[in-house]
Amino acid sequence: MKKTSITDIAKATDLSITTVSRVLNGKAKAYRIGEKSQKLVLEAAKKLNYSPNHAAANLRSGKSHTIALLIPTLANPFFASLASKINNDIRKEGYTTILSESGENLEREKEILKNLLSRNIEGLIMVPCGQEFEHIIALKNKDLPIVCMDRYIDELDLPYVSTDNYYGAYEATNLLINSGHKNILGIQGELYSVPNQQRAQGFAAALKDAGIDEINLKGDSFSVQNGYLETKLALQNTSTPSAIFAFSNTIALGCLKALKEDNLKIPEDVSLISFDDHPFLDFLATPITSVAQPESDIARLSTRFLFALINKTPLESQKMLLKPQIKIRESIKKL
Repeated sequence: MKKTSITDIAKATDLSITTVSRVLNGKAKAYRIGEKSQKLVLEAAKKLNYSPNHAAANLRSGKSHTIALLIPTLANPFFASLASKINNDIRKEGYTTILSESGENLEREKEILKNLLSRNIEGLIMVPCGQEFEHIIALKNKDLPIVCMDRYIDELDLPYVSTDNYYGAYEATNLLINSGHKNILGIQGELYSVPNQQRAQGFAAALKDAGIDEINLKGDSFSVQNGYLETKLALQNTSTPSAIFAFSNTIALGCLKALKEDNLKIPEDVSLISFDDHPFLDFLATPITSVAQPESDIARLSTRFLFALINKTPLESQKMLLKPQIKIRESIKKL
């Protein structure tokens, strides 16, 4: 079936191609095209099932109306939720999103960014997967608008939106301490991750402020497997922790699996708190207390920062740390 063109609409309405083009491109008011002509064009376009050729328009304007979003993995519910929210926000601006996953692999991140640049993207929202950043500086030097989300690297001097991870971890650890727990196991994620480092600092600071000398912090990955293995190892020790602080909900899932295999109940045998919230935590046999990150605000502000850069609009703030909120459920036992 032949695709309807502007020429077809011009013939159907007995108007010039220029007039039809201006109406369809939203320029009728600027060129003082009458309401009657506008109505004729729009009705004909609808009747003939006209759809604009965005690719051709992009070639003419030199703009792709495409934003790249680079996250570590969709397997992590936190990043999957952020990706969905950002995609919706970008679509509202009339842009398309190219979503990529680095898999927490620096070389893969470099390759993805190289390929994205060749696709004439207009901006990039990214979660850096490591502390090496020369390849990101190279993109910045090409005047590509870039916003870092969740993780950031101070040396890059790029706008970023993240959670106050130190505060969230400190408050979560304090909640366990105030419930009578002293033997607390913290299971952390990737050691190079800035959010992980901040959570580790908040965890240690809360213990120190409470006069607890032993800082039991294990693990090296925001994965289910890491949570499972570290919990299994902890349960083999003579001094089993009375509480576990999982630094992500994926780690918490691994903890749950290990505790179930050892027939240990939450919170009767072991208390559990998770950094990151997710609806599934509410529907478990014992709903899990969590540190909820403001996902909608992170997505909204990241998108707003990026379009401010694209449109060369001054930003009131280039660095944003948002406060998380603890959602109290039923997974912490008072000793």
